[in-house]
Amino acid sequence: MKKLLSIVIITILFYACVGNDKIILKESIGKINKVMVVAKISDWTGDIGQEIRNSFGELMVGLPQPESILSVSQVAPTGFSSMMKASRNILVITEGEKENFLVKRNVYAQPQTVLYIQGKDDETIIKILKERKQEIRRIFLDSDIKFTQNIFAKEKLDDSKFATLRNLGVSLTIPEKFRTVKDTLNFLWLRNHLTSGIAKTGSNNILVYSFPIEDETTIADSIVSVRNKIGKMHIPGSDPEKMHMITEKAYTPFTFDAIIDGKKAYETRGKWEVKNDFMAGPFLNYTILDKKNNRIVVVEGFTYAPSVNKRAFLFELEAIAKSIKID
Repeated sequence: MKKLLSIVIITILFYACVGNDKIILKESIGKINKVMVVAKISDWTGDIGQEIRNSFGELMVGLPQPESILSVSQVAPTGFSSMMKASRNILVITEGEKENFLVKRNVYAQPQTVLYIQGKDDETIIKILKERKQEIRRIFLDSDIKFTQNIFAKEKLDDSKFATLRNLGVSLTIPEKFRTVKDTLNFLWLRNHLTSGIAKTGSNNILVYSFPIEDETTIADSIVSVRNKIGKMHIPGSDPEKMHMITEKAYTPFTFDAIIDGKKAYETRGKWEVKNDFMAGPFLNYTILDKKNNRIVVVEGFTYAPSVNKRAFLFELEAIAKSIKID
């Protein structure tokens, strides 16, 4: 009887492992915003590698220090070991008669994004890399956004406790490490005090507010003036009479079209500073057209982390902002 029971248990476990990828696949590894490139050394040291480094190495706009959009490392196909295959973001470059651009998920681990690019020669591969540069970067960045949001969702605040979010009919996936600075029914300010390294005197901040749509054609041009108005009203410096947050005058922000929660939006990246003070840092602003409710909803993140790189901090804020749901 015991022998029969053992056989039944082993059989069940066998079929469970074969039929369920989540059991078979190991957990992926790797830093956020980093891509492992699988390519021959001759390709990596040649024009193909240079094109990849140029594309992924373009500088993020809005940061005070030069930081690339994505970090990249390379491994030869012969060195693409089991440990390497567990990387979360992988770009595979191969030569073949047929051109190919293919994205697969969870090939060797999970969560994982593997992008395959194939061409008959260097020129063909470089052509694909150039023509689809924005798409390639967006594939890996979006994967990391989703990965980060899933982590935050495991230990998130109950956003229904915030009066402003309830009043605006808005929900966000907010990590537990954030604390309330201000919650007025119409304006929410959350802060996470950074605790690691020399950034421990800094903070990550989230803002949420709304205002009526007056002229849809001027929304993009008014983003800076609106955030300056909000800064004066709600974000004071050490001397509230003389100091408050403004958009840095010496740096023109970059604004791009975006889609947030299925709605037309504008993504603005730039630098903030405190008027009459020396505090400053990068910000990321999403101005969202909520036509159903005839209003603009704004979710913004800004970072204060002097003397350290800020890409990772701002990326966390981007993941939070893009989790917004508007009723």
